[in-house]
Amino acid sequence: MKLMQVFEFHFNPKLREDLIFDSFCYEPENIYEKRVGSLYMVGLLKNALPQNFRFLDNLSRVIKGEYYSPKLHSPEKSLKESLRTANEFLEKIAKGGDVSWLGNLSFAALSLTPHQKNGGGELNFTKVGDSKVFLLRDGQVIDIDRKLRFQEIEPYPLRIFGNIVLGKLAENDMILVLTKEVFDFFQSQKLLDEIAKIVPVDELRSSPPFANARVFDEKKLKEILNNKKEGVSKISGVCLLIVLTKEVLAKKREAILPQPEKFSLKQVFSPALNYVKKLIKKPSLPPLKIPKLKLPHPTFPKPTFPKPTFSKITIPTFPKLRKNLIVILVLIFFLALGSFIFQKEKGRQLKEYQATLNQIQEKIELAESFLILGETKPEAQQEANLLLKEAWEEISPLTKIASTLPQDFSEQISALENKVSQNLYQLNKLVEIAEPELLFEFTLHQKNGGGFVPQKMVSDGENLYFFSPYSQNIAVGSLQTKDKKFYSVPLDKGSGVNLAVSLADSILFFSKPNQLINFKDGQFGQTIYLGEPYPDFNFDDFSSYKSNLYFLDKKSGEITKYPHLGNFEWDSPQLWLNLQTKKAIGGKSIAVDGSIWVLNKDYNPSATHISRYYAGKYQETLKIDLFPEPKDFSKIFISPTLSYLYLLEPGQSRIIILNKSGQIIKQFRSEKFDNLLDFTPSEDGKTIYLLNGLKVYRITF
Repeated sequence: MKLMQVFEFHFNPKLREDLIFDSFCYEPENIYEKRVGSLYMVGLLKNALPQNFRFLDNLSRVIKGEYYSPKLHSPEKSLKESLRTANEFLEKIAKGGDVSWLGNLSFAALSLTPHQKNGGGELNFTKVGDSKVFLLRDGQVIDIDRKLRFQEIEPYPLRIFGNIVLGKLAENDMILVLTKEVFDFFQSQKLLDEIAKIVPVDELRSSPPFANARVFDEKKLKEILNNKKEGVSKISGVCLLIVLTKEVLAKKREAILPQPEKFSLKQVFSPALNYVKKLIKKPSLPPLKIPKLKLPHPTFPKPTFPKPTFSKITIPTFPKLRKNLIVILVLIFFLALGSFIFQKEKGRQLKEYQATLNQIQEKIELAESFLILGETKPEAQQEANLLLKEAWEEISPLTKIASTLPQDFSEQISALENKVSQNLYQLNKLVEIAEPELLFEFTLHQKNGGGFVPQKMVSDGENLYFFSPYSQNIAVGSLQTKDKKFYSVPLDKGSGVNLAVSLADSILFFSKPNQLINFKDGQFGQTIYLGEPYPDFNFDDFSSYKSNLYFLDKKSGEITKYPHLGNFEWDSPQLWLNLQTKKAIGGKSIAVDGSIWVLNKDYNPSATHISRYYAGKYQETLKIDLFPEPKDFSKIFISPTLSYLYLLEPGQSRIIILNKSGQIIKQFRSEKFDNLLDFTPSEDGKTIYLLNGLKVYRITF
C-alpha cells in the first residue's frame, strides 16, 4: 500500500488584494479513477479583478471534470484531453470580452499514477506562466520544467496550455511546485537544498496498510519554515509538496518469484475420480412411510396356469473385441495423462515467463527514473545504462520464443523489447541512417576502369585513394568533382597494394613483403625496399607519425619502427616494444598519435578492448562498454590532430566514435552498410567516408 504525502502551504493569502492563488488536490474516488491516478494543480492570478474571484476554482473544476471522465485513456492522454478542454474554456472567456487574466495567469497541472510494485510512479505535468516545478531526489534539486519554459501562448485559436512532460518517479522522490514569489524566496534562502536533504523517518501506525510506514519528516519541514518566519511573513503564494513512499521493507532487497508447483498424478486425476465416485455411489433416500389402511379381505378362487417352458439361449462371446477395447482405453488414458502433464508444464513455464517479464518491467521503470536526473547527474545515466543492459539480456531469450507463446505474452515481450532498445539506443548515442549519402560507386564492367574491386582506402583531404592486395591498380576519387581516375602501380610482378598511409604531401603505398612507393601529384616515385627486421616477418597493418613508419606483425606481436630520414628515406628497422613489455599478439589494427593504439583480436564481447602503448611500454587497456555489445571490430583509426577514436564493426553495420577515454561520442548504423570494408575520416574528423563493397558512402556529424 502506497503512501502519497501531500503538503500544501499557502503563504499570506490576504497580503495583497489583487492576488489570488490556490492549490487543488484530487485523489481517485473509485476503481475507474484509480487508473489515471491523482491530479494536482497550483494556480495564481495577479492583477485580479473582482469578477475573477472564482477564476481558478472554475478552471480547476473544468480540468478535473475532463480528467476523471469515464473514458479508457492513459494518464497522459487524460491530461492532454483535460488541457484541451481547459483551452476551450479559456478561449470562450476571452471571446466573451474578459481578457484581463491573459499575461497574469500562472498555472501548473500534474497527474501522478503510483506503481503497484515499487514505491515510484508515473508523472505527467504541464504549466503556463512563471511557476516552478522541481524534482527532489537523493538530496539533489532538479529543474524538470525547463522543456516548458519557453512555450508561447498561441492566439488563434487561443492555446494557453501546450506540451506536457512525462517522467518516472522512484520511491522517496519529492515533487515541489512553487509560485514565483515563493520560489524566489526559497532560492535566496537556499531552502530548496534544505528540503531536498530531509530524510524519511519511520512512523508507527495502528491501521494495517500504514503500519511501520516510512514517511516524510513533516516536523523537519515545518522547522525549516519556522526558522525563516520573518521572511515568510512578507511573501504570498503557494508551496505544494508531494512525497512518494511506501511500506517499510527489509534492508536487503530480494525478488520473490512464484515457486513452480510439484506435479502429482493424484492431483491431476482427483477431479475425474471424484466425479466417477458420485456417479456410482448409491443414492441415500429417506424411507417412505406408507399409512396402513384397513380394508375388508376379499376371497377369490385360486387361478391355475399352465407351466411355461423356455428354450436355452446361447450368448456369443467376443474375446478379440474386448481385448481391442482395453487397448483403446489404455491409449486414451495415456493420451489424457500426457495432455495433463503438458498443460501443467506449460502453465508452470508461463508463470516463470511472467515473473521474468515483471522483473524486466521493474528494471525499465527504475532505469527511466534514473534518466530523469539527466545532465545534472551523469552517474545516473550509467546506472540506467547498466539496468537496461541487464533487462536486454533477460528479454533477448524470450524474443526468440515469443511466436510460440500466447498472444498477450508475445505482445508484452515485443513492447518491453522496444522500450529497452529505444532507451539503450538513446543512451549509447546510436543513430540509424535509412539512406546514407552515396559518394562513389564502382562497376564490374571493364570500360573506364571497370572491373576494379577496391578493398581498402585512404584520404589526403582532397581525394580518396582506393586499392586492393589483389590488384596493381589504384583508383583516385576527387571529393570535389566526384570523378575517378585509375593508375597502375609500378610494383614487382604479381604484387598488389596491401597498405597505405597519408603523409604530409603524398600517399605512401606498401606491398608485401617490404616494398614502398610514393604517389604525389598523379605520379609514382621510385620503389624502395625496407630493411628486414627479423626472419619470417609479416606486416599486417601500419601507420605513420611525424613521417616515421610503424608496422604491426600480429603473429609475433612485434611493432617495428622505421625512423624517417627525409627525402623518401627511412632508417634501419627498430623493434619498438620494450623487451619486458607484453607483445601485441593477435592485434588486428594499429593507429598512432604519439601513443600507439592496438585493436586486439578478441571475440569475447565482454573482453573487447584496445591496448595503448607509449615509449615502447604498455600503458593501459581501454575497455569498450557500449550497446549493442561489440562482436568483432576490424579497424581502429586515430590522428594526432583529432581528439576522437574511430572503430569499424562490419558485423553490426556500424562505425563508432569514442573519445580517448572510451566514452561514446556517436554511433552510426545503417542497413545499407551490409559489406563494410574500410573507412577514413576527414581532416576535421566530422565527416567519415565508408567503403561498402563497390559503394562509398559519406556521413557527417
